[in-house]
Amino acid sequence: MIKNQKILILGAKGMLGSDLCLVFKKEKPIFWDRKNLDITKKKKTEIEIRKLNPDIVINAAAYTNVEMAEKQFALAKQINTQAVKTLAKICAEIKATLIHYSTDYVFGGKKKSGYLEDDKPTKSVNKYGLSKLFGEKSILKIKDQNPNFKFYLIRTSWLFGSRRQPQKHKNFISTILRLAKDKKELKIINDQFGKPTYTFDLAQATKKLLISKKPFGIYHLSNEGITNWYQFAREIIKLSKNKAVIKPCKTSEYQTLAKRPKYSILINTKFFKLRSWKLALRDYLKK
Repeated sequence: MIKNQKILILGAKGMLGSDLCLVFKKEKPIFWDRKNLDITKKKKTEIEIRKLNPDIVINAAAYTNVEMAEKQFALAKQINTQAVKTLAKICAEIKATLIHYSTDYVFGGKKKSGYLEDDKPTKSVNKYGLSKLFGEKSILKIKDQNPNFKFYLIRTSWLFGSRRQPQKHKNFISTILRLAKDKKELKIINDQFGKPTYTFDLAQATKKLLISKKPFGIYHLSNEGITNWYQFAREIIKLSKNKAVIKPCKTSEYQTLAKRPKYSILINTKFFKLRSWKLALRDYLKK
């Protein structure tokens, strides 16, 4: 599907975007970041994308600060909702395929067994999740209006990646490693469950999904294996051979602006399963 196709990657300098650029390098895609195009500027976005006329648009641009979204909900919606609606509308009109990434946080987090692709998202427990959910709804609404609209809406979770630029692309792993340098003991939450996902693996899965010509729609792509933040942190410390002690604590002991879902496990039933998060973590730490 991607041979001789003009591919545009948005958010190219972000954590996921950086790995998408690596994975799609042979296809010679166009890499745009905010400096090239601010997707919150509707008219400019319409003009520039129509001028480029891509066959495939991969949108890795997003507002991802879960905490700050509680205070900057309008900005989060600009990027995660309104801009997504604009991109979907343009892609439908120029007959381009849209790949857009969403999150496990669109779900309320009460389903202990995990969430399937066809499960209807319940009200998110935080504003970041709501902004992403509204973006999903924008895509699905345009699909209803334009039956021939081609899209892959990929939900993923607990992203980590871009080992090459740890200061620029902060994630749970870089945070744990930074804190472990100065503290002998870290208390980490053990009652939130999900699937950590390596952005390089997600980027590779995205390319395989495009090549596979699978039916358009919603897909769940995360590394396999259910864990919690405490277990995740212990594995990070173990593999990095750090001497810090990781101790468990409850969510109630850790005050944050944004609530997190207790269970945000994404179940992949529609595509090949990614490798375990432990193997992905091992490779990531070797980089």
